[in-house]
Amino acid sequence: MIGILIGRLKEGLETLKERPQTRPQTRRIIGLTGGIATGKSTASDYLARRYGLPVLDADVYAREAVAKGSEILKRVCDRYGSNILLPDGTLNRAQLGSLVFNSPAEKEWLEQQIHPFVRARFQSVTAMFPPEQMLVYAIPLLFEADLTHLVSEIWVITCEPAQQKERLMKRNQLSEAAAQLRIDAQMSLSEKCEKADHVLTNVSSQDALYSQIDALIDALIDALIV
Repeated sequence: MIGILIGRLKEGLETLKERPQTRPQTRRIIGLTGGIATGKSTASDYLARRYGLPVLDADVYAREAVAKGSEILKRVCDRYGSNILLPDGTLNRAQLGSLVFNSPAEKEWLEQQIHPFVRARFQSVTAMFPPEQMLVYAIPLLFEADLTHLVSEIWVITCEPAQQKERLMKRNQLSEAAAQLRIDAQMSLSEKCEKADHVLTNVSSQDALYSQIDALIDALIDALIV
C-alpha cells in the first residue's frame, strides 16, 4: 500500500508541474501541530520516512537559535546569568524550562527572542525547494505563535489528557505538577482540534496513527491529480 501511495504522490506532483498555471502557484504546506507529548514527532518522522516529504521543524530551529555562541544565547545569559549554561557552554535547557514555565512574563520574553529567528529559518529553508514541492511544517506552537498563515492546511495530533501527561512525565522525567505546568502553558487540545482541518488521534498504537496519516495523504493525492 505504501509503495502505491508514494507512486501516486509522485504522479500527483508531476501532474501539478505540467498543468498550465493561470495564477501564481500556491505551495502546499501541511502545518503539523498538537499538544506537547501527543506524538507530533512520530507523525512527522513517518511523513518523511514513508512519503519523502521534507519536514521543517520549529523545535530544531529553536535549538539553533540558542546554540553555543549565538547572539540569542548571549541575551539569555545577560538576563539569567552565566549559571544558565552547562559546563561546556551550551544552554541548560532544563533549568531554563523551570524558569519560563513558572513565569508567563519570562516565557513571553524568551519567545520574543526565539520566534523571529524561527520564522526566518522557515522562510530561508522553504526557498530552497521548488514551488511544487509539498512541505511539512512541524510547529508545536502553530496557533500560540500565530503562524497559521504560513501553512495551507492544519493537522493536529491529539490524545487523551491523561495519556499526554503520562507521556510527558516519562519522556522528560518530570513530576506531575511540572508536567501539568508545561501542558497548561499551551492552548488546550480541544481548542486546537476545533481549529484544525484534520485531527489525528494518537491513543493506541503507532500503526493506528500511521493509518490515519495514510488516509489523509491518499485524499490529498486525489485532490492533486483531479
